[in-house]
Amino acid sequence: MDPAIIGIIGLILFLIVIFAGVPISYAMLIGGFWGVCYLRSPIAAFDIVSKDILSTFSSFSLTVIPMFVFMGFIAFYSGIGGDLFNLSHKFVGHYRGGLALASQAACALFGAICGSLAASVATIGSIAHPEMKKYNYDSSLSTGSIAAGAAIGSLIPPSVLFIIYGIATEQSIGRLFLAGILPGILLMLLYMCTIIIITARNPSLAPAGPKTKWKERFAAFRGGLIEVFIVFFLSLGGLFLGWFTPTEAGAVGAISLLILTTFEKRMNWDKLKNSLFDTTKLSAMIFLLVAGATIYGRFFAMTRIPFELGAWVSALEIPPFLVVGTIIVIYLLLGFVIDALALILLTIPIFYPVVVTSLGYDPIWFGVIILLVVSMGSVTPPIGLNVYIMKGVAPEVPLETIFKGVWPFVLADLTCVIILIAFPKIITILPDMLL
Repeated sequence: MDPAIIGIIGLILFLIVIFAGVPISYAMLIGGFWGVCYLRSPIAAFDIVSKDILSTFSSFSLTVIPMFVFMGFIAFYSGIGGDLFNLSHKFVGHYRGGLALASQAACALFGAICGSLAASVATIGSIAHPEMKKYNYDSSLSTGSIAAGAAIGSLIPPSVLFIIYGIATEQSIGRLFLAGILPGILLMLLYMCTIIIITARNPSLAPAGPKTKWKERFAAFRGGLIEVFIVFFLSLGGLFLGWFTPTEAGAVGAISLLILTTFEKRMNWDKLKNSLFDTTKLSAMIFLLVAGATIYGRFFAMTRIPFELGAWVSALEIPPFLVVGTIIVIYLLLGFVIDALALILLTIPIFYPVVVTSLGYDPIWFGVIILLVVSMGSVTPPIGLNVYIMKGVAPEVPLETIFKGVWPFVLADLTCVIILIAFPKIITILPDMLL
């Protein structure tokens, strides 16, 4: 049988196994193993699986992941998110929908020291939702704005998704981090515009809060913002200036945040233990996903589907942007059923050669676009991880109410994608200037 046909059958079986409830990392590992067995031999399959698992879990380049994950969990357990929300609230809380606006700013600031979407939802949600409830905000607006706002952190560095994309495509993580800053700010502003439009059309959804004096606003700067700036400039500033490798930058950020939070008595032994345990669990999950995706990617390379697809696309007499648009639609559809991290690892071997090698698009630009598109899956059904975490934070709010609240923000995501495609310099200007 033709190897390409085997690859298509393998992809269909992989999706069936996922729908059956098998974890994605195991589905990729098993699918890749049996595919190599069929195309080569059982001995070759066992050899590839053992070597790839060993090389993944002993890879020095992947040590950057637990460093930044640990930094994020320190920020989560130390309560910095509360100070960031309080600061944002002081400046915009007196506007209609101000608490929802403040949650977007807080998500962006918290994303500067935390690359985990789940931690952002849990942190900002546990602080902002009770405040919105107290001021009689509509439940769909309050929960939807927080669940969607956490996606800003996927673009604001440090981002675990950028790290994974950079490792998978052998691109500079520093350049990817820089490329995500302006799109992250743009996405935050679009989310804020969405809230302003929604509350202007229906003022009953979110009342205006009391205005805060400038003295109180300046006093709020003494909170978590100082830690954010110190850690951001020490860690990522050192990375951008060439002082540190990505792994060293993550280690510097984690240890500096740990020292700051311990000195300020925000961190104790129980919080540190929880940070270490959660870092270990999340890092192990990511490493297993990378190992499974590597094995599955080898199977796909043997089927020659990526190369055949690239040759087919190159022969088409249609504008390249239509091809990219089609790939984006595929990512959107797959994002409904596959987690963002797994989707990046699964599809990079297929689409990256087409877009970058065959069509000649900038790999940094493509990475930001794809990361933004797949992060939309974190709020869309049926996966919608951010929505389920938000449900855990606000158990009294029905799940369908939260999903209803995120759809206006999905439209904002699509608007952001269109703007970044029309004006690619928004993505590439900072990396080209500084690195």
